[in-house]
Amino acid sequence: MERPLLAVLLLVGLVIGCAVGSAYTRARRGWSDYQTVKKSVPGARRGAWSLIRGVAVKAGVIALLIFGAMAYAAVGSDEEVAGPAPSPSATQGEPPHR
Repeated sequence: MERPLLAVLLLVGLVIGCAVGSAYTRARRGWSDYQTVKKSVPGARRGAWSLIRGVAVKAGVIALLIFGAMAYAAVGSDEEVAGPAPSPSATQGEPPHR
């Protein structure tokens, strides 16, 4: 009766050991992945802020150009305005030949 009991205990121990070993391996892999990502975050953060800064500068330049164009249109140009257009003459001429 000892042999079947020892075989069952050995089998149960192997199953539990495999489950615990697999969980430990997953935990170690997760921790190493976490450390790798944690080290890469500052560089990614700097890159993201530089992209945001570039977009903000471009948006500011575009806003200033639009504001300048609107101000120029509101004030008007320095050129003299042309007088009224001449009216068509009232003389009766020959109709054009075709």
